[in-house]
Amino acid sequence: MHPHIDKHKPHRQPTLANESSPLAQAFARLALEREHQPAIHFRDPAKDLQYDFSKLWRRVDRVTGHLQRHGLQRGDRLAWLGLNHELMLVALVACARLGATLLPLNVRLAVPELQRVLMDATPHLLVHDQTHADAAQALMPGARQRCWVDSLIATESPPLAPLPAVDGEAPLLLVYTSGTTGLPKGAVHTQAGVLANARASAWAHGFGPGDKVLSVLPLFHVGGLCIQTLPALLAGVPVVLHPRFDPAAWLADVQALRPTLSLLVPATLRAVFEHPAWANADLACLRGVFTGSSTVPLSYLQAFHRRGVPVGQVYGSTETGPVSIVLGLRDAIAREGAAGWPAPEARVKLIDAQGQPVPTGHTGEICVQAPNVMRGYWPGANADAGAAGLGLHGGRFHTGDLGVCGADGCITVVGRAKDMIISGGENIYPAEIENLLADLPGVQECAVVGLPDERWGEVPVAALVPTPGATLTEASVLAHLSGRIAKFKLPRRVLLLDALPKSALGKVVKGDVVRVLGG
Repeated sequence: MHPHIDKHKPHRQPTLANESSPLAQAFARLALEREHQPAIHFRDPAKDLQYDFSKLWRRVDRVTGHLQRHGLQRGDRLAWLGLNHELMLVALVACARLGATLLPLNVRLAVPELQRVLMDATPHLLVHDQTHADAAQALMPGARQRCWVDSLIATESPPLAPLPAVDGEAPLLLVYTSGTTGLPKGAVHTQAGVLANARASAWAHGFGPGDKVLSVLPLFHVGGLCIQTLPALLAGVPVVLHPRFDPAAWLADVQALRPTLSLLVPATLRAVFEHPAWANADLACLRGVFTGSSTVPLSYLQAFHRRGVPVGQVYGSTETGPVSIVLGLRDAIAREGAAGWPAPEARVKLIDAQGQPVPTGHTGEICVQAPNVMRGYWPGANADAGAAGLGLHGGRFHTGDLGVCGADGCITVVGRAKDMIISGGENIYPAEIENLLADLPGVQECAVVGLPDERWGEVPVAALVPTPGATLTEASVLAHLSGRIAKFKLPRRVLLLDALPKSALGKVVKGDVVRVLGG
């Protein structure tokens, strides 16, 4: 099973006339116009793999054939469970050709959480890497329902069956985010939406002929996949892809491979500048680093700025595609801490509690309307065109974030209206944890809130009111949660209280809980 099996074989040149999928057309055009230009450099320790846009298309062709052999058809979902892999990008284009939808799974989730996602999304096939083979078997017990990632490329694929007619409204990407009800919700992005997001990203980065992207964030998030990685490839910019983030590997490849751009969340920014190799690292190749979190500690930005590396901001969410508001590299140092300006095709409004626009300089909820905003939440978004707007309001996505817009149009995020906690770049919804705590014998009431943390931005903390006579400890609470939710969602502290602060209507007041806990 050699990854270069197609190296010397004659191959079918892409024919644009045969490709109805807009995304596939874009990559077929790259294979024709930039045939021998570098596309992907996959830095897997087991096999360092480099190939150009022509070979990228050949891999797309082969993977398309294997997916057809597995019976993947228009309207089906292909689930993907694994660390970053170049074939995930290949499979995304193959899905586009077939009119299928890629469902990237968060490898940090526990098996029960992944099971809830799969029960909702009902994928036809699960592709997995060796690291997650056991989890894949637990999720999809039938051998026909799953396959190892290398099997999609290691052998000759059967001749392609006729491809279906696919247009820009075909769903392409189904990405799950925790819901405010504690249940996972899948945001549906169409081919047209993914391409619109790539245009927004190209504007944000100003991609040019000399650029090279170093991609290290997980591709199962829209941040890792859609802020830089996929848009760079669509712009003809080569991508160096790491299986997972490691600060030493990031610093080593900055010096060895000389990328010009990279994307890091606050926790990984800190891991880089706290690494022993940071002080003497040659960062001159970087024209900038972007970060994708709504708020970043100024000290993190300044650590890079002192080294002459501007840190731009990309504001957005799973539902917005995500590129919505951008602080470009030329403004990054002068406007430290700002989110930036709306992307060219985005209409951003700040509204009050009554849904009315707020005046300049006043705080309002950030609402985004753009062609890269999700079509809606699964499954209703996929039912028909009339389902567009499901989970949206008037075609706008209400982010729950609060912002202020200056006279020059620059937006600054000042807080969140929702309860969501962002810890190390991961979204955590308290309701998900609270639902599990409510099942623990001895818990009368509970509330989970985010408290400030220097390293992670925020961390979840649980406040519990025990039932009379019950014996609860922090250890017993964490043991109850362990294995049911991802480790990053586990409360960092568990505090036992006599009562939770409540409003006159009996609703727990989360802000008062934070104050009681010393946040």
